[in-house]
Amino acid sequence: MVLAVVAVLVVVRSVNDRGGDPWEGARPDSLVVTTGGTSGIYHGYGVAVGDVLSQEQVPVDVLDSGGSVENLQRVADGTAQLGFSAADAVADAVAGRGAFDEPLPLCALARVYDDFVHLVVREDSPVRTIEDLAGRTVSLGAPRSGTALIAHRLLDAAGVEQDDLDGRSLGLAESIDALRSGDVDAFFWSGGLRTPGIDRLAESAPVRLVPLGEIVEDVRARHGSGYRHGVVPQGMYGSTEEVATLAVPNFLVVRADMPDPVARMLVTTLFDARSQVARTVPAAAHLDRARAIFTEPLDLHPGAMEYYRETKS
Repeated sequence: MVLAVVAVLVVVRSVNDRGGDPWEGARPDSLVVTTGGTSGIYHGYGVAVGDVLSQEQVPVDVLDSGGSVENLQRVADGTAQLGFSAADAVADAVAGRGAFDEPLPLCALARVYDDFVHLVVREDSPVRTIEDLAGRTVSLGAPRSGTALIAHRLLDAAGVEQDDLDGRSLGLAESIDALRSGDVDAFFWSGGLRTPGIDRLAESAPVRLVPLGEIVEDVRARHGSGYRHGVVPQGMYGSTEEVATLAVPNFLVVRADMPDPVARMLVTTLFDARSQVARTVPAAAHLDRARAIFTEPLDLHPGAMEYYRETKS
């Protein structure tokens, strides 16, 4: 049944009446891209890529979502053909653990950019470390999101029990509103730099990021080397100093059985339109051929591999 859904949605057709068309033999009738909350980079990136594909006469429907876990499930069951996901959720998906009952048949088109974990509080908050969240009301991210996955791992590594705080399952937009209104004391967000919704929040209400660098090695030891040390630069969201945190790569993911020509043209379009997309989504400027192939633990799609081999300098 899943294969039937994919076959209906991703139908390869020839375009013989357009000479020199690079999409000839590889143009799908339609594509669905699953992204994230509308205040985050996944969604903006998906919309921008969708606009480019629409210019190539590929009809695109961009869906918002809870984030990585939901995106992986949608791609696997054929509800969507393209999805963004963080590497930690991907690792669970290919192993069939955590939120996934069985391994999912997925491949990557590219490593697109890295997420940085934001633990956001008001500027005047007494919260200075992750341990200070005990006894407070905290948004841990939307259900089935990469943010929720990583927030729980960070709290566990810091020795903060779930019962020690009042946890809320809010998406980014809801978290921002709740911090602004005082309904939460802090919120977690795993996203690229700079995240538009937090940027707008900082313009209206001074905020601060809580450093997380001291527990990165503990998280890596427990959950793998996909996590790394990251730094949010000085000046981001009005900060007066850089903030050490945890970073994780993001991948653009498809089903393993996507036709090779379709996958190849999607990667071609992704790179050809990088500068155009980066004008509205700065994180897109980090797309790089040398780094894009590093999608462990997910295999590169054979069609994507063909692109990288042919364009290798």
